[in-house]
Amino acid sequence: MSEEYKEVVTHSKVREVELPLGAGRMALITLHNGLDIMKPNSLGEQTLLEFDEAITAAFAVPGVVAVGVTSKPFSFVVGADLKGITHISDHADAIATAQLGHRVFRRLSEGPVPSFTFFNGIALGGGLEIGLNSTYRTAASPARFALPEVAIGLIPGWGGNWLTPNLVGADHAVTVVVENPLNNNKMLSAKQALDMGLMDAVFDGADFLAESLLWAAKVLQGDITVQRPEIDRSEETWAAAVARGRHVHETKGRGVSPNADLALDMIEAARTNSKDEGFALEDKHLADLIVSDTARANIYAAFELAQRRAKRPAGAPDKSLARPVTKVGVVGAGLMASQLALLFARQMLIPVTITDLDQDRIDKGLAYVSSEVDKLLSKGRIDSDKANRIKALVTGSTDKADFADADFVIEAVFERMDVKQQVFGELEEHVKPDCVLATNTSSLSVAEMAKDLQYPERVVGFHFFTPVAVMPLLEIAPTDKTDEPTLSTAFAVGKALKKTCVWSKDETGFIVNRLLLRALGEAIATVDEGTPFELADQGVTKAGFPMGVFILLPMTGLAVGMHTGDSLAARFPDRFGKSPGLAALVEAGKTQIYQWDSQGNASVDPEVLALWPQGDSPSTADQVAQRVKEAMADEARRMIDEGVVKSPMDIDLSMMFGAGLPPPYGGVLPMLDREGVSKKVTGTRFHPPGVASAGN
Repeated sequence: MSEEYKEVVTHSKVREVELPLGAGRMALITLHNGLDIMKPNSLGEQTLLEFDEAITAAFAVPGVVAVGVTSKPFSFVVGADLKGITHISDHADAIATAQLGHRVFRRLSEGPVPSFTFFNGIALGGGLEIGLNSTYRTAASPARFALPEVAIGLIPGWGGNWLTPNLVGADHAVTVVVENPLNNNKMLSAKQALDMGLMDAVFDGADFLAESLLWAAKVLQGDITVQRPEIDRSEETWAAAVARGRHVHETKGRGVSPNADLALDMIEAARTNSKDEGFALEDKHLADLIVSDTARANIYAAFELAQRRAKRPAGAPDKSLARPVTKVGVVGAGLMASQLALLFARQMLIPVTITDLDQDRIDKGLAYVSSEVDKLLSKGRIDSDKANRIKALVTGSTDKADFADADFVIEAVFERMDVKQQVFGELEEHVKPDCVLATNTSSLSVAEMAKDLQYPERVVGFHFFTPVAVMPLLEIAPTDKTDEPTLSTAFAVGKALKKTCVWSKDETGFIVNRLLLRALGEAIATVDEGTPFELADQGVTKAGFPMGVFILLPMTGLAVGMHTGDSLAARFPDRFGKSPGLAALVEAGKTQIYQWDSQGNASVDPEVLALWPQGDSPSTADQVAQRVKEAMADEARRMIDEGVVKSPMDIDLSMMFGAGLPPPYGGVLPMLDREGVSKKVTGTRFHPPGVASAGN
């Protein structure tokens, strides 16, 4: 362990409890890390050793009829101390960590009296595995459960991979161990866990522990017989469940998490393995993963980026400087503007007014908002009261004077500097002096838009990604004149919209589009040179992107992509080029590259092939991938040196949430570091050794 790491120990306190109905005494272990209830318990080495001592003491209490485990209010245990995990570099230490968890937890199922785990709140990973190793389990109705290890490059390693299929069957195990983690770490409700068979009873209210103790007394006295589901152990059923898991991995996980395949292998083996064999397999694979790049990358992405960096964005001023926002204006009523109007109304529940050139466009925008709200209602995402409220909050007007009482106005009009300057000039005639003026530009200079305004200090870049409701990233770009109250308000609004906010310098393309289009521009250039479209797309996915450039471009719009690329080419002509083939498609009004037959098979549209001139120097998919990676390394280094971002972490965060690079890569820059591309192209790494990787 590194000297800089210090475990926050979750202590184990043993006390004797007299069970109801004269059932006898229980030795009850309470887990508590000594912090307030918002700081959940976790499991590190010292915690496990202290828990082991508590189990010994509990079983040794004279005359006890059972041992129980519970925790401080509202949460149980959220799993292993991952910071401690990342400080393990030696394989022998990793094996010892895996074996320690098994040795301690399995004692709960092998003691002289039955054991009960009373889940009074969220239980993740090792927290749930405490209960899986116990004889019986109860849950408070608000509790939530998950084995999220696959999502962070690990596996359930303290019994979960063997115990789960042997408790609830292979198919449910695949859901809990693989599918839910790959589905944005979906958790089970207490009722779902009960229906599945993970829990034996669920109780409501503040008297959860009293109800659990009464239930335990009845179990011990034979008044309640716990019914466990009969496990179908047929090879056919087990194989079908594992096959489903592999399909989930390929579709939801993109097949990039080798630990997911390991977890499925272990579920498959659990059909015939003994507990000793299953636990030994968990020891081996967990230890291998702990010291692997896979786990380091996932943990870096999940915790350093998605939690720490995302929750404390660099460059954000003191939040106390933010002004209240009670009404929002949206200039434009097209698709992007309508998406923004819905987002503001739904998340902030404040009035939103959209404007456009004529009533027909406004009516279309309002109709879009109404139809999307109806979809949310039909899917059960909102109730009818909230649906009606959101619809009532969004109104339209052809007169910008209706923005007079707005606190925040964002434009989402055509991506042309003169148009946006005109819009801002008109807005200043109507809005109050402290109203924030935001632009959703993807590539134009925010400072240039604001240069002729009376109050340029209240203008800020506020760049969303499409589709607005789905993509979590929001780039916030102040100019040199943007004042701190404006910037603080922008970050506060972004947080209220539940977006991951990142500060960016006001530079062409900001963060994501600049790096993304530099990379994808290289792939497009290889097609200009003669590479087949399909091979270029394969190269892009080999480089880590979720889809090929010729799938992505039509989703954002060929014209939009070309326009943003042209802005970057004008700003950085030495590195960003213009594709004659793409220009020809836009000129011809094409919107797609591929066409699909009735079976869903894709092929390049013959009209695209006819319009796109190609050379005679094709590249392989691997060559395209290498070219894309080297372009990213070069551009990222320039962006860092120019101060476009506050830290390399902000590039990793932005590309993960704005471009869809999956967490198993641990961010684009650690991936380039691990593969040696960073050093080859720039002469140095982006991150110190060990960040999102196990090696040097």
